[in-house]
Amino acid sequence: MGRFLRSISLVFAAGCVGAVFNSLAVWLFGRFGISAALGVNIAPALSPGWLYPRAVWGGLWGLLFLLPVLQGSVLGRGLLFSLGPSLVQLLVVFPYQAHKGVLGLALGTLTPVLVLAFNAVWGVFAALWVRLAK
Repeated sequence: MGRFLRSISLVFAAGCVGAVFNSLAVWLFGRFGISAALGVNIAPALSPGWLYPRAVWGGLWGLLFLLPVLQGSVLGRGLLFSLGPSLVQLLVVFPYQAHKGVLGLALGTLTPVLVLAFNAVWGVFAALWVRLAK
């Protein structure tokens, strides 16, 4: 039981770490006008109210790292698992919760590309954390 709890704790923490790096990437792209230059209207303020739920959700998505898939590849594992939160963001959150259309296209044509890229940051940093902490 102790080993299982340690594993859950590790992957949750890894997901939180990935979420912090993801959030910093999203914020930096907005702060320096990169998102706007790409025609995407995503430029959040870096605040506890924005960061906290992202860290918690990142931790929950980190539970994917319990799956014994591509364990030898940080990059492959991170990119594969980043597809889960990307699909939810593009197919559930944007259209039904944020009312920004399927794939978030109301925010700009390249929104899906940025979502995939930002979530790839989450996945790779989370996978790296899992690898370094084991």
